[in-house]
Amino acid sequence: IDRTVVNVDASVTNQGASAMEVLEKSPGIIVDKDGNISLKGKDGVMVMIDGRPAQLGGADLANHLRNLNASQLDQIEIMTNPPAKYDAAGNAGIINIKTKKIKTAGFNGSLSLGYTQGRYPKTNEGFNFNYRQGKFNLFANISHGYRKNFETMTIKRNILQNSTREVQNYFDQTSRLIIDGNGYNNRVGVDYLASKNTSFGIAINQSLSDGVRLNRNQTNIANAAKDLQSITKAVVENRNDTKNYGVNFNFRTQFDSGGKELTAEADYVTYDAANTQFMENSYYTANNIILAKADSLQGNLPQGVKIYSGRLDYYHPLKEGAKFEAGVKSSLIKTDNNAVYDSLQYGQSIRDTRRSNHFLYEENINAAYLNLAGPLSKKLNAQLGLRLENTNMKGKQLTTGEQFNRQYTQVFPTAFLQYTINEKNNLGLNYGRRISRPGYSSLNPFIRFIDRYTYSVGNPDLIPQTSHNIELSHSYKNKITTTFNYSNTTDIIQGVIEQKGQEAYSKPSNIASMSQFGLAVSINNNLAKWWTNNLNINVFRNNYTGVIDNTPIDFAATRLMINGTQQFKLSKTLTGELNGGYRSAGLEGVYRIQSMGTLAAGFSQQLFNNKGSIRLTVRDIFYTMKAKATINYGNVDARLSEVRETRVVSIGFSYRFSKGKIPAQKKRAAGSANEEQDRIGGN
Repeated sequence: IDRTVVNVDASVTNQGASAMEVLEKSPGIIVDKDGNISLKGKDGVMVMIDGRPAQLGGADLANHLRNLNASQLDQIEIMTNPPAKYDAAGNAGIINIKTKKIKTAGFNGSLSLGYTQGRYPKTNEGFNFNYRQGKFNLFANISHGYRKNFETMTIKRNILQNSTREVQNYFDQTSRLIIDGNGYNNRVGVDYLASKNTSFGIAINQSLSDGVRLNRNQTNIANAAKDLQSITKAVVENRNDTKNYGVNFNFRTQFDSGGKELTAEADYVTYDAANTQFMENSYYTANNIILAKADSLQGNLPQGVKIYSGRLDYYHPLKEGAKFEAGVKSSLIKTDNNAVYDSLQYGQSIRDTRRSNHFLYEENINAAYLNLAGPLSKKLNAQLGLRLENTNMKGKQLTTGEQFNRQYTQVFPTAFLQYTINEKNNLGLNYGRRISRPGYSSLNPFIRFIDRYTYSVGNPDLIPQTSHNIELSHSYKNKITTTFNYSNTTDIIQGVIEQKGQEAYSKPSNIASMSQFGLAVSINNNLAKWWTNNLNINVFRNNYTGVIDNTPIDFAATRLMINGTQQFKLSKTLTGELNGGYRSAGLEGVYRIQSMGTLAAGFSQQLFNNKGSIRLTVRDIFYTMKAKATINYGNVDARLSEVRETRVVSIGFSYRFSKGKIPAQKKRAAGSANEEQDRIGGN
């Protein structure tokens, strides 16, 4: 009664796709131009992998999901209002990406290979194996992805007089980016069944990535009469090398045959990023004659995060199908972010103290929860939960000596009701209060350059955003589900565009309150023996009210989202599929987004007695997945457009080898470092 499940392998057009691309076509999910994920028009989503948080957040999370291949995925669980057992983090809810597991005894495994061609090539390889014998279960998942992509971004920005909003200058900025890199995701572990009722396990995770993001940018600057005055050309090269390691210890025991169960987990996670940035700017007249000597800026931006986390959960079955759950959790996070910038002047490297910074952050969260679920009558089921979270955080800028120290304790109730009207109709009602804490790097006041006139900066004054969410749903024959939802979010965190002279920068801020009304319809049925229909429609209206840079705002917009998959059984071994999506114009924070859509097609042919398959997919056939947006408030007036490498052709092969019976299997531990890992990298 608390989640929607998407079966990844069921869609032919997921061949060659990344986990991020699978999310983009899932019900109610939006991925914006920066890779930020929202659910049903609400920001603040916690992304988990196998019940554990993704190791990264923000741009790093987006890169991780782009390197994780769909062939490694089993299901996507979407929870807009998770039970009290889960961390309260994730204002819009939780997306849990479940990878494939092998359950048969003996030695079993699977192999997948994929090649994708757009403007540039991309490859992916994955190998899973499992050895289950007696009391031991050994497993390993190994995958690699290489991706080379291009992006073109255009920003047309008007420099306004603060008091009159009259245009002083026109900026026309064009960026052509090439992103080139590798991603490796590996996991090994062992489970040991010590006795009939007790088991232990250890899992080690490794995520590595390296890449180069090369941006060639040109900015044309015109006066109020739109006469071209000067041209700035910039080359910005960002290099990253990230290493993410995690180890999970888990223990599970049942006290008796009645099913009473105690589980314990401990996690240790490290994340280290060696990031560098080089920017060179050249200045020209309107006639393309050199105007001034080129300048350059070199930045070394190392980042380190350590997470220590542990949890204890107790499960107690009650009479007549009821159950009681309780648990505690504690986590400690330490981050160390350094930014050292040097400018090159007259052939000499000079430390840029205005841009350099060193920021330390520490956070401790202690939580406890209670959850009670069971039938109230033959037709009515209920689930009630209460979670308490105590947060202690402190940060310090070593460069300036500025620091902060904050503590707060909050309560997060959840409630679910499900009423069976008859065999064909069910009603559901749920409520939950949730929180989204700012990403660790969002609190860090570092400057990160996009080009000479555009950059982003963190904000140590951010506070968490909290929301109240209510949903009323009706299900007909488990084929048609209709959901009405309302949510109210306070202190909402959004990236705000501010202007300082000719420079524009993005800064996360608690800008406003947001209220949302929404309607969602999901239809899953067979139109014929050979034709399966899956259609999801979401309509929601977001209203933002607040203040940005002393300017009152009152934004509102209604948005329509449609995702549909039509699958055709062409023969016993051949399947065809059409998949499409449409998003109408709407609001994403302070951005007014124009409409966009996409269409994909694919075929899957089973081979080797259904042990293998080959798939061919074309995504974004008409090349219509192009983002356009406008921003207009205060002294900010800009139009943005972005074109990514979304039209691609993919071919993939997979093969499974297995033998033996499927034994009773213990449920693998989810891990305790959930919300903490998801916030590495910022919002």
